[in-house]
Amino acid sequence: METITFPTKLHIGEHVLQGLKHYKNQRIFIVTDPFMVQSNKIETITMHLQEQNELKIFSNVIPDPPIENVISGIESMASFSPTLLIAVGGGSPIDAAKAMKFFGKQLGKIEELTFIVIPTTSGTGSEVTNFSVITNQDKGVKYPLVTAEIQPDETYLASELVISAPRNITADTGMDVLTHALEAYVSTKANDFSDALCEKVVVLVFDYLVRCYQDGSDIEAREKMHYASCMAGMAFNLTSLGLNHGIAHAAGAKLHVAHGRLNAILLSEVIQYNAGCGTSEQAYNQPTAARYAYLAELIGYEKSTEKLGVKHLIRRIEKLKKQLGIPTTLKQAGVNTETVEKYKSEIAEGAMLDGCTATNPRIPTKKAIEDILDSVK
Repeated sequence: METITFPTKLHIGEHVLQGLKHYKNQRIFIVTDPFMVQSNKIETITMHLQEQNELKIFSNVIPDPPIENVISGIESMASFSPTLLIAVGGGSPIDAAKAMKFFGKQLGKIEELTFIVIPTTSGTGSEVTNFSVITNQDKGVKYPLVTAEIQPDETYLASELVISAPRNITADTGMDVLTHALEAYVSTKANDFSDALCEKVVVLVFDYLVRCYQDGSDIEAREKMHYASCMAGMAFNLTSLGLNHGIAHAAGAKLHVAHGRLNAILLSEVIQYNAGCGTSEQAYNQPTAARYAYLAELIGYEKSTEKLGVKHLIRRIEKLKKQLGIPTTLKQAGVNTETVEKYKSEIAEGAMLDGCTATNPRIPTKKAIEDILDSVK
């Protein structure tokens, strides 16, 4: 038996942030990044809260938040004794806030409190998941944290917050959305409910991501991608992910490539590996190939053989990457071949142990992962 729940309450539509005004007489701890404060964008949030509540802003979150960053946040939160926790930003502030909530409670430094997320990028889907990723900078390793205790209680999807996202961030986070959907769709835990979400996400990404990239003020496209990101998060919260994210988690802290960009670089090679449509040494995986081929139909290709359908999907992904200025290799992303070779074995070992890899449709060998890395270096 499986039990499916969507425990996060979603607030969507026009003027959604005005819903924050109903919080009164709260001690609100806000976790965000320096840019949100320095640019005064945080005031878009605080203007709805400051008259009726006491606020404290922790804005020291850095990209790929390290353990030390989380500990610092816990200490700041404990000294404030909040009744409400709000994470504002992209994946890093949201992941950091989740870890602060979990470990702060484990350490007995904070009490149970309501957790709200307001995403400012359309990529991670973290606003509706029980996933968080924290980095050990000394070891160069990312650790996924997966527990129902970090599931957000409420999320405000305000598309106006992503209008000013730079083009490179729009591209990278948008490709992360696509990767989430594709991996959840072929996950060993996929079901009819997650399939419906993934299929809608794939169509939305191919219809609206390039529009967002070309014109950041296209509010319709921004809203559709914001919703797509959230739906992809809902899907992989049910199914987990796959090898693409397993490699990205293991490689990200060592190669220092943005998470969404790294996923995009790996994506076509991982699809070929999963379907068995790449090198002759790979065994053909008909069930997985059939699922990829069906997605190719959804985005406009005529029904064909499963192997041809996989090729159509990959061809369309590569076209999308070109339209978004996404590099096709790690070298184009600024990582030299020597660095890849230095860490290749370690990355492969880490990817095999990553929790996301456990639900990949094919169980990878270390050599298979190293071959994927060789193909994109």
